Amino acid sequence: MAALILLGFSSGLPFYLTGKDPLQAWLSKEGVDLKVIAAFSVAAIPYSLKFLWSPFLDRFVPPLLGRRRGWLIVSQVILLLAIGWMAFQDTSQLQQVAVNSVDVCRNQTVFKGFCEFWQTIRALSVSPFFLAALVVAFFSASQDIVADAYRTEVLQEYERGAGASVFLLGYRLAILVAGAVTFYLAGVMPWRWVYVIMALLMSIGVISSLIAPEPTTQIRPPETLKESVVLPFQDFIGRNGAGRAIAILAFIVVYRLGDSLLRNVATPFLLDKGLKFSPEDLATPRALSIVAVIVGTLAGGAIMTRMGVNRSLWFFAVLQASGNLLYVLLAEVGKNFPLMILAINLENFCAGLESAAFVAFLMGLCNPGLSATQYALLSSLAAFSRDILVAPAGQWAQSMGWTAFFLLTAILALPGLLLLPFFAPWKEKKAN
Repeated sequence: MAALILLGFSSGLPFYLTGKDPLQAWLSKEGVDLKVIAAFSVAAIPYSLKFLWSPFLDRFVPPLLGRRRGWLIVSQVILLLAIGWMAFQDTSQLQQVAVNSVDVCRNQTVFKGFCEFWQTIRALSVSPFFLAALVVAFFSASQDIVADAYRTEVLQEYERGAGASVFLLGYRLAILVAGAVTFYLAGVMPWRWVYVIMALLMSIGVISSLIAPEPTTQIRPPETLKESVVLPFQDFIGRNGAGRAIAILAFIVVYRLGDSLLRNVATPFLLDKGLKFSPEDLATPRALSIVAVIVGTLAGGAIMTRMGVNRSLWFFAVLQASGNLLYVLLAEVGKNFPLMILAINLENFCAGLESAAFVAFLMGLCNPGLSATQYALLSSLAAFSRDILVAPAGQWAQSMGWTAFFLLTAILALPGLLLLPFFAPWKEKKAN
């Protein structure tokens, strides 16, 4: 169990350092354009595609430490080096990306916005800073693949509930460090040195892998792409029918899209690109927001036992949209510390509620015989929405203004609500 809490910490830390609050704050401090900061979420694409190389990690065994611990140490050592490499990359060229995209697309009329976004992505794809973030995301996703398999194999059935809780505790501690402690540190040192400290903390993962026992029994994993993708997808379509399956997949993409859009630009809005709070101003609210997410997740589980999954999906989506409206008010009022604390924590509490219902819904969609692979595919689709579809958020916020943009994030709860009657009607507590 001690190894699991350290492994959870090692899994959570790199995820939060690429495209999330610390990176957004760093780039805002460096004067990088908002649409470039938002487009950085594309660096998280390995989390959406990790099922493509998970069979490789199952079939090949590194020397010395065994299949699971071997791959864990390989990924963790590379993560330590990659985060350190990322810390010393020059961010100055990122400041020119937005300017260059505007120049290239100056003569465009109808598709000018799309042209600027595409040119931004192209310029980022050859930036050493972006490539370093992409490497971190790739090996972080690889670590997650192996960590999930390790937990499944090393724990006895009666230990899995406690083991999952311990792992999640470590993960939440990492988010607390990356999402709050980094802001305290940024008040007294440059962001690149904050990232150096975070890189050194990856040694915790290496220690956990060294002290952890190698599983004695191994669950047979999918050995081919057909087993890991095609067959689970065919089963999903066969059980639900084509029309209902399409509605469910569309719902997975859009259900949390509004909240994901908000989160992709919330930190720049609160810092240099909007209200001009300092990193130290955000440190304590960010720490409290971790508690708000945990309380929201626990409350979501309790509410679902009474309301059922279906009704919870409806109810929590409305609450999440309402929480986003506080950012509309904050954009209108301006720099207001109490309102900022309320907005951050209410949005995170509602996100915890919504996450609990969404995960329960995804689990309910899976065939028990294919649960691991189907859940991986469905969660990858959700990650695609969270990380890739939100990349233009900065450009939209610039063109619409903050108030209209945050209003849009609340309105985007509607597409998910309109799809729910097809497979999760209010009158039924549980999806068919």
